[in-house]
Amino acid sequence: QVQLVESGGGLVQAGGSLTLSCVVSGSDFRHDTMGWYRQAPGKQRELVATITAGRSTTYTDSVKGRFAISRDNAKNTVYLLMNSLKPEDTGVYYCNADPPLMIPWGKGALVTVSS
Repeated sequence: QVQLVESGGGLVQAGGSLTLSCVVSGSDFRHDTMGWYRQAPGKQRELVATITAGRSTTYTDSVKGRFAISRDNAKNTVYLLMNSLKPEDTGVYYCNADPPLMIPWGKGALVTVSS
């Protein structure tokens, strides 16, 4: 059974940094494109960053230059380094494949950025 477990969220002041981690179990995800998704309060979930098996990355415009996605296949883990955080980055962050696997989403990591 594939499971996704996110961690590393928290409360941070604007301009601060956080690193999120996502451990993938029950699946050999080395060949999958993985993504970090964000759901802001009252909004739909959106894809903010992706990383391919070859480690090519993409970012939504609002986080370009501030966020960095990476992966450690040996640890079955995907990371999201978030710098220069803004209040509009507040939300619950989830990881999943891109496109998402047809499995229950993890609980996510809550990120709250205060102004």
